[in-house]
Amino acid sequence: MQTSGTPHPDHRQSPFRVVVLSAPSGTGKTTIVSRLLQEGSVKLQKSISATTRPPRKHEIDQQDYYFLTNETFRKKLVQGEFLEHAEVFGLGYYYGTLKAEIDRIKGEQAWALLEIDVQGAKNIVQHYPESITIFITTPSEDEYERRLRSRGTESEEVIQKRLATARRELAEAKSYKYRVINDELDRVVLEINHILL
Repeated sequence: MQTSGTPHPDHRQSPFRVVVLSAPSGTGKTTIVSRLLQEGSVKLQKSISATTRPPRKHEIDQQDYYFLTNETFRKKLVQGEFLEHAEVFGLGYYYGTLKAEIDRIKGEQAWALLEIDVQGAKNIVQHYPESITIFITTPSEDEYERRLRSRGTESEEVIQKRLATARRELAEAKSYKYRVINDELDRVVLEINHILL
């Protein structure tokens, strides 16, 4: 097992938990999240983030993200509707987790699965100290870059910004309760499900 930390014996008995999953770009996090939602050892629902960036091809509002205008995002921020928010990769787009989204998932008697960055995770833990925090890594830093470039969707400038962010995030991985190496998808999903039991 690559996991760092010991699974809490009472996880399954808890009526509601927040699960925070963080990973640098190119780690396979999105695929892992998709598998966990389908095959989770507990009932999980993904918390849908809000963002000011425009939708990409095939992205659906209120399913992939809540796509908000800058004005609406700022208004919600001023009204205290976000648990956490940040500008990501210095591109001028904001992302955040709405309090109402966590309340929605709690009302459906599921655990909230948040796919967010390191800074967002710190803010979530302040609100939910018992959060189950999991940091996903690849076996090596070279693997991050290889996976990012294989996407073929981002400019060299964005790739370099993502790599710099990844290095900063890796330095913060020790603050997570669990650290899991994504060396093989099925094994990783099994490991995370074991953590959630």
